[in-house]
Amino acid sequence: MTVRAVLVLVLAVAFALAPVLGPSFAGYDPAQFPVRIEEPPVQPAGYAFAIWGVIYLWLVVSAAFGLWRRRDDAGWDATRLPLIVSLGVGVPWLAVALASPLWATAMIWTMLVGALVALIRTPSRDLWLLRAPVGLYAGWLTAASAVSLGLLAAGWGLPPFGPVGWAFAALAVGIVVAAAMLLRRPSLLYGVAVAWALVAVTVRNGLSPLGLFALVAALAVLGLALARLRRERAP
Repeated sequence: MTVRAVLVLVLAVAFALAPVLGPSFAGYDPAQFPVRIEEPPVQPAGYAFAIWGVIYLWLVVSAAFGLWRRRDDAGWDATRLPLIVSLGVGVPWLAVALASPLWATAMIWTMLVGALVALIRTPSRDLWLLRAPVGLYAGWLTAASAVSLGLLAAGWGLPPFGPVGWAFAALAVGIVVAAAMLLRRPSLLYGVAVAWALVAVTVRNGLSPLGLFALVAALAVLGLALARLRRERAP
């Protein structure tokens, strides 16, 4: 258990340092795709990516607390292997994204699966030190994975949709994943992260059909998160 706890902390720190010590990344370069799209409608407005600062810090704090006070706790340990997989793939993700959106998309979906499994396994104790940071991380990865899928499909010009159609399809995939996750494991911070990304899609697209779709979806995800939380806490 101690070895896994140490690995989670080391990887959480490395994950947080990757954007500082490694190459800068401001989204996929349109030139990386056969179909050049300068303003992808599926991508959230730039301010939304500031959530990573909170995610990095909270994951490091959680991992440090887990090693310090919960290294032999079975509930905490159940989350560590999937977190090790997710964070381990996440450390080199920025460098890969600069070279290959295809491999970066495969990697971010791997990160998502690990984060979702970890979230499902979180115990009811220490909610703000484990489930909350893992939920925020998994929620943002849910949105980011869907966005990456939409960018890939539109950038390769895959039929039958164009950029806006693939944006609708990709966001729908993310919403289905989010709903399934919330039904399986209530987590307010998971819902907040998904809704944060969806609202940022609305900010980018305005009150267009896609922007309105993202806004309604954000409200629905938040509503489901709150409803599931109330139901879990009901006597």
